[in-house]
Amino acid sequence: MNGSVPSLLSPENWPFSLEFLPQRAYVVGGAVRDAILGRTREYLDLDFVLPSDAVKVARKIATHYKAGFVLLDSERQIARVVFPHATADFAQQEGDRLETDLHRRDFTVNAIAYNPHTQEIIDPLQGYIDLQQRLLRMISPANLEDDPLRLMRAYRQAAQLSFTIEPDTQVAIRSLASHITKVAPERVRTELSYMLANAQGTPWIVKAWEDGLLAPFFKDATKESVTLLAATDKVASQLAKIWQQFEVELTQYVKDTVKTTWLGVAKLACLVNPEPETAEIELTELTYSRAEIKAVTTALRLLPQLKKTKMSLREQYFFFQEAGFVFSAIALLAVVHGTSVEGISDSDPLHIYAPFITRYLNPDDLVAHPTPLVSGKDIMLALNIPASPLVGKLLTEIAVAQIEGKVSTAKQAIEFAAELLGHLSC
Repeated sequence: MNGSVPSLLSPENWPFSLEFLPQRAYVVGGAVRDAILGRTREYLDLDFVLPSDAVKVARKIATHYKAGFVLLDSERQIARVVFPHATADFAQQEGDRLETDLHRRDFTVNAIAYNPHTQEIIDPLQGYIDLQQRLLRMISPANLEDDPLRLMRAYRQAAQLSFTIEPDTQVAIRSLASHITKVAPERVRTELSYMLANAQGTPWIVKAWEDGLLAPFFKDATKESVTLLAATDKVASQLAKIWQQFEVELTQYVKDTVKTTWLGVAKLACLVNPEPETAEIELTELTYSRAEIKAVTTALRLLPQLKKTKMSLREQYFFFQEAGFVFSAIALLAVVHGTSVEGISDSDPLHIYAPFITRYLNPDDLVAHPTPLVSGKDIMLALNIPASPLVGKLLTEIAVAQIEGKVSTAKQAIEFAAELLGHLSC
């Protein structure tokens, strides 16, 4: 153990010099845990406990390196220094001794400290043994109650580390589950987002729901709807084997600034109320962004449309226009839900929805990805009409006529618009 930890936590890899830290400064928490497990991180995230002057030391480092400085808690003396590829948090030691501080943490595996000056490991709660056994063990029920987010964090860390939760800890979490409502919703959302990101998190979301931690946020979730999470992962895996590009689509973020994938959107759609308006309220309360809420509610609203499948080209055009990037989540949900489909006798939902997926993945498909023959300006100049909603309507009708094979050139498009305008004038 002593050989592996220093190599992964070596100050040589830090964005600042060890000289800035006092002799009794310790790295604690996830960084030490991950170093012992041999888990490397692209983005360095370090937590330090200092016997005194934590904020002063953090500010001095930030000033010297021209890094970002954030005072997180003036009363408890916690500050953050943000570098381009690393974050370092500095906290004042709680209690007179380091061991007292470690006893106030959540789980034994997160209560191991490392002194970078002496390369000494401090492990008063035998967290190293639990790491070897891949167990998450609480330090005490009182510690979980002090910060009820730790209840949810147990499931998230179990998912991320492929650990199991020690039985007494599981019992304590169940008994304290009602305390989760005391936690700021955005903190719950952050933990949930980690678990929604991949298949490893799904069993732990199910477990969190069974143990009463998610019920306050997803009031209409049922055993059946929660079971759909695993089905969603399974179907996503099946679709990825057929269409590699579809897998790429599902792993894309809703927005660059919003780290929820389209797979995550599909899973959220399984947890919320199926009525878009109610789902919007639930997601708003959990402080999801406008983009994420719109993605989930669009998926819920358009899912019944895709299930109709017997859509004309015109209907398909409007469907794809409305769905946009949300299509991958909608198609995934359609296959998951698609045991009985309106107007189709074939029982294989994948066979039913394959033409829609193929169409969406083909960038040259005019139904899913229309290429305008003319612009609004072209229409206004050719037909001598002012800018108005009518121009948009004409462009839409041209696009539909194009996919129906009625027009294929700009000249034909203008002639079609002129004819349409004549009918509208009558």
